[in-house]
Amino acid sequence: MDVALADLVAVSAEVAATRSRTAKTEAIAALLARADAAEVATVVAFLSGVLPQRRLGVGYRSLSSLPEAADEPSLTVAEVDAAFDRLATTAGAGSTAARRAELAALFGRATTDEQRFLRALMTGNLRQGALDGVVLAAVARAYDVPDASVRRAVMLAGFTHDVAEIAAGGGQDALDAVGLVVGRPLRPMLAASAKTVEEAAGSFDGAEMLVDGKLDGIRVQVHRRDGEVTVFTRSLDVITERVPEVVEAVAGLPGGDLVLDGEAIVVRDGRPAPFQVTGARTASSADVATLMAEVPLTTYLFDVLHADGRDLVDTPAIERHEVLAALAPHLVVPRVVTTDPAEAQTFFDDLVAAGQEGVVVKDAASPYAAGRRGSGWVKVKPIHTLDLVVLAVERGSGRRTGWLSNIHLGARDPEGGGFVMVGKTFKGMTDEMLRWQTERFTELADGPTDGYVVTVRPEQVVEIALDGVQRSSRYEGKVALRFARVLRYRDDKRPDETDTIDAVRALGGE
Repeated sequence: MDVALADLVAVSAEVAATRSRTAKTEAIAALLARADAAEVATVVAFLSGVLPQRRLGVGYRSLSSLPEAADEPSLTVAEVDAAFDRLATTAGAGSTAARRAELAALFGRATTDEQRFLRALMTGNLRQGALDGVVLAAVARAYDVPDASVRRAVMLAGFTHDVAEIAAGGGQDALDAVGLVVGRPLRPMLAASAKTVEEAAGSFDGAEMLVDGKLDGIRVQVHRRDGEVTVFTRSLDVITERVPEVVEAVAGLPGGDLVLDGEAIVVRDGRPAPFQVTGARTASSADVATLMAEVPLTTYLFDVLHADGRDLVDTPAIERHEVLAALAPHLVVPRVVTTDPAEAQTFFDDLVAAGQEGVVVKDAASPYAAGRRGSGWVKVKPIHTLDLVVLAVERGSGRRTGWLSNIHLGARDPEGGGFVMVGKTFKGMTDEMLRWQTERFTELADGPTDGYVVTVRPEQVVEIALDGVQRSSRYEGKVALRFARVLRYRDDKRPDETDTIDAVRALGGE
């Protein structure tokens, strides 16, 4: 049966309204069980906040003026997906008007709740608590297949919605037949976090470790099949044309087909450039020759997943290291192999002093657990904290409906007076903290509000942890915080004791 968009939106709301993982799983599984095999992939993609088309060519401005909502639901998931296909493929003269007409037709048939869901889905702002692990569990439950089979298939196939379609059509046998395919991206293995090298090394209890330099560049997964090189990002997007230096480096390696994991980064005068430089360099394929000359990329590799006709994801990390060192010794990321935490600490100190981001400590016996943030890899970075002032707060959505959630952060401007906005965050907030800040910022509310963002008096100090600072034209201070999260609210500090905009910029090397 065709799944009604209204049913999918209802499940999305149900998932957002509960904290129970079991309830989330059961709600999604029940919807999948009602869907035809042909539409399962789209249902899973939408619930995961993913567009199967990847990009639609539609921005926020296009969605700012929409027709009145329909009184009754009539759309199906398949009809929405077909409309998205048309939006994604519309190009050339008259494409702007064609997209506008397509959007008007689609949203004109959508109810208020459906319009809200579609807008969030299309702009990448669908926060509903349908995390990947929950969706994987729901796929296993809906089609009565083992969780492990689903996880491994997703690891090797890359996308959850593709694997859901495989499970719906062929069950466990079809899932178990999924293997590594050179040219099709795998999910990248992720690292857990530790505060110190000692803590990270301690988790391996004296076992042999690979300690890799953590470079603040762009994660790349590189496939070479029949001599042709394809480069994928961490999110599995193809960026081959944008990174010819990576293509050239891998094309020149000996042997046949390859799958490699690594990092591309801009290096200047022997030191890594700020992340935004590498990000800008890899974000565009325009005039690549000029970019290569002015902002060249350096390629580093830290893992090999296929070589000499062998899949290596299940082999120990130390064996993969030996294969990589023999294959491309000149491209291997800075690395030491050791059992000594003190040696790992010295390596960390030297790398940070050289401008690198930190280290990743890896269990030498661990396989490549693609797509998982397991215990085999543990990253360690210097911890930066800032005391900032809350300038405004946004009303929450999904599970945070009714609370004041995302806070706007300001640094003190000693020259101009007042505070300069440098970022936002909703991370690190417990339920207790959300309750407290809702009361607190309601008391401090002052000035204009658009119904979504509430301006507050700049009186509340908050301690923020962050990974770093990058240049940004988005905020008045011309910098933005990277991966900011709340540590605690500081009632012991006055706003005039907070960090200055100069201190924030200094973290970015300015």
